[in-house]
Amino acid sequence: MLSPQWLDELRARITLSSVISRTTKLQKAGHEWKACCPFHNEKSPSFTVSDQKGFYHCFGCGAHGDVIRWMTDQRGLSFMDAVKELAAEAGMEVPAPDPRAAQQAEQRATLNDVCEAAQQWFVANLAGERGTKARDYLASRGFNSRTVERFGFGYAPVDRQAMKAALSHFEEPLLIESGLRIAVDDKEPYDRFRDRLMLPIQDARGRVIGFGGRILDSDTKAPKYLNSPDTPLFDKGRTLYNLHRAGPASRQTNRVIVVEGYMDVIALSAAGIEDAVAPMGTALTERQLGLLWRMVDTPVLCFDGDSAGQRAAMRAISRALPLLQPGKTLGIVHLPAGLDPDDLIKQSGVQAMEDLLVSPSTLVDTLWNAERDAHPLNTPEDKAGLKARLMAHVDAIEHSDIKALYRRELLEKFSAFAFPPRAPRPARAKRDWKSGFAKSAPPPLSPEAANRLRKVIEGGSRDILASAVLAGLLRFPDQIAAHADELSRFAVVDKKIGPALDSLIEAAEMLDPSAKTPISAPAGLSAPLDKARFAFLREGTDPHEAREVLAEAISLLVERPALEAAISAATARFAIDPEGAFAEQKRLRERMLENQQRLGQMASKRAAGAAHDNSGDPQAGGNSEADETTD
Repeated sequence: MLSPQWLDELRARITLSSVISRTTKLQKAGHEWKACCPFHNEKSPSFTVSDQKGFYHCFGCGAHGDVIRWMTDQRGLSFMDAVKELAAEAGMEVPAPDPRAAQQAEQRATLNDVCEAAQQWFVANLAGERGTKARDYLASRGFNSRTVERFGFGYAPVDRQAMKAALSHFEEPLLIESGLRIAVDDKEPYDRFRDRLMLPIQDARGRVIGFGGRILDSDTKAPKYLNSPDTPLFDKGRTLYNLHRAGPASRQTNRVIVVEGYMDVIALSAAGIEDAVAPMGTALTERQLGLLWRMVDTPVLCFDGDSAGQRAAMRAISRALPLLQPGKTLGIVHLPAGLDPDDLIKQSGVQAMEDLLVSPSTLVDTLWNAERDAHPLNTPEDKAGLKARLMAHVDAIEHSDIKALYRRELLEKFSAFAFPPRAPRPARAKRDWKSGFAKSAPPPLSPEAANRLRKVIEGGSRDILASAVLAGLLRFPDQIAAHADELSRFAVVDKKIGPALDSLIEAAEMLDPSAKTPISAPAGLSAPLDKARFAFLREGTDPHEAREVLAEAISLLVERPALEAAISAATARFAIDPEGAFAEQKRLRERMLENQQRLGQMASKRAAGAAHDNSGDPQAGGNSEADETTD
């Protein structure tokens, strides 16, 4: 007798579409495959195959099954022959016949009968005289008769021996083995569930395999919820409550929601949200996560907004990280503080719940937010502790690509948090360019100002960009007003060029804003550089084009010290954050290289244009320094 666990492992190792495609031509359709049904004649495809869900289905004739069913129905093999062929393909060994396994299967069948009989008895109790208190509780929760019947609510009476009397046609050992009765040494066995609202727990096929009971007397010290113990039928680590209902619903919504308890599942279902399941009072297990990922790629975990909900989310994340695979992740939803799904729906309506479910947080964002908020972060040691906790989570991930991506993303978040950009130095006071201008031509620059300009412009070989910008501003002083704020900030941080810029800004304050008159250049000032290099320095260039190129050159000039300072800051962080510092330094250097390339392209383009304009002049030649950029 083959165990259900062994058969599940066999199905998991075989790709259904690869088996079916050997005899049926499949066509990709989103996450699934489609074909004309091999079980009946049809002209348009109604046969679908889902590797994710592990079954095929025909919407025309109703043919449905897993990979074993395909081998028996389409290939005509016996069950064992189908299993042996698939096992050979999957590299699995078929277990030898075991008399004990056959005996256990027979025992399970008998235990199913016990659980079904107990369920019928619980339901009858709820409807009878003893179920008044349980019915009142259900009415207080707003559950209508359809919900009560659909989910199989029942009632276990307070008498310790009531079940033994009601199910007397089953032997006592079966009642104990099924978890319905408790045996204690030297004492008479007694009923496990007493004075509780009862719910059946069913397997994926809808068979009752265990029970959950909610206490009705709030004053008692007994646990609020009580589940069946593990039995040959019921394994809480492998079971998801409501899976047999949520599975078909999720195939329509392509979503499955995981809530904390089965009363949350029922509240969502009563509101029309049918694709919800719950673990059995414990954190999600690896087996349960595997079941969820077979249904959808991104199950949505929904937790209460209190601290217990936060802890439950982190437990689920810790369990999931080692199991992550490409395309398989989790979405996380936190309800408002103090509310469970039922409270939220009653308070704000079902749409409020749907709005939360439609945009869950990612696993990496939830991980970052939870660890960032877990402890105070006032000192460098606190922040180092945050990084250590994040990297411990990363180390738990087994898939190498996913681990590398989580490491990078979490380090980027940490660097942005721990090393924020420094506040800029106070900007110079904004100048009023609309008043106080002289109406006459500006006076010559003072000797001191002229000397400052001469030092920068005539030293153009050392800083071509700064020399060109200053010469351009002399020629088009209206651009000083247009870029006043950024030029003022730049003058504060650049000690070499700043004084010369200050001189130009002061001279420009004497100009009429509408004037096009250049500022008088210092006497005897030599050409800053070959005028063919930049359009705003060449005679005959369209003034509008000249001002555009000058504006671009100003942008490159003022960004340069900010990039250099950021690179220095990143370099200084290498000792404490080598990975984050390297990534930041690389990004900044790429940006600086991009700026230098822009400058080189601009100069080359303008130089080429000048050479073209002077093509009739035999003395006009190319500029050997046309591709030079700033030092």
